[in-house]
Amino acid sequence: MTDATLAYGRGDPYQLHGGRPHEGPASKRIVTGYGFWIFLLSDIVLFSCFFAAYAVLLGQTAGGPRGSEIFDLRSVAAETALLLISSFVCGLAMIAADVRNQRWFQIGMAVTGLLGLGFLALEYREFAGLVGRDAGPTRSAFLSAFFTLVGCHGAHVSVGVLWLLTMMAQVFAKGFRADIMRRLLCFALFWHVLDIIWVAIFSVVYLIGSAA
Repeated sequence: MTDATLAYGRGDPYQLHGGRPHEGPASKRIVTGYGFWIFLLSDIVLFSCFFAAYAVLLGQTAGGPRGSEIFDLRSVAAETALLLISSFVCGLAMIAADVRNQRWFQIGMAVTGLLGLGFLALEYREFAGLVGRDAGPTRSAFLSAFFTLVGCHGAHVSVGVLWLLTMMAQVFAKGFRADIMRRLLCFALFWHVLDIIWVAIFSVVYLIGSAA
C-alpha cells in the first residue's frame, strides 16, 4: 500500500488533502451566534418597517399635537445615556464571564439590569404623561406610529431585563458552562442591538420629530 492509502485507512487528518488537515464543523458557540444574528436581522427588518411607517405618518396629526409640542428631549437624553451606559457595562460583564470571574460578572449584570429598569421607568413616565395630555396612540396616525415604534423597543428591553435575570441565576447556580456561555453570547448581542436601535429612534423619532 502507498503511504496515502495507509493514512486514509487509519483516519489521518492529513489524508489526501495535500498536507492540509481536514476541518470539522464549526463550534456550537459560532453556530449559535450566527443563528442568533439571523434572528436579530429579522428583528431589525421589523423595526425598519416601523421606522418607514413613522416617516410616512410624521405629519398626519389630525389636528392633534406635533412632535415638537410633546417631546421632552431632556428626558429622552437621559434615557439614551442610561441605555448607552448599560451597553458598556454589559460588555464589561461579558469580559468578566470570559475570565470566569463570577463576582464581577454578577455585579456588571446587576448594574446593567438597573440601568435598563431606569430606562423603562423614564419611558413609562413619558407614555403616561402623553396619555394624560390626550396624546395617546388613538389620537392620530402620527401618535399611533410613535407609540408602536417606541413601545416595541421598550417591550424588547423588558424582555432583555428578564433574560438578564435568568442568566444571572443560571451562572450563580451552574457556573460558566459551555451552554451557558453560548446563551450569554446571545444575550449580549441582543442587548447591544437594542442599543443601536435606540440610537436610531433618538435620531429619527425625537430629533427629526421635534423639528417637524
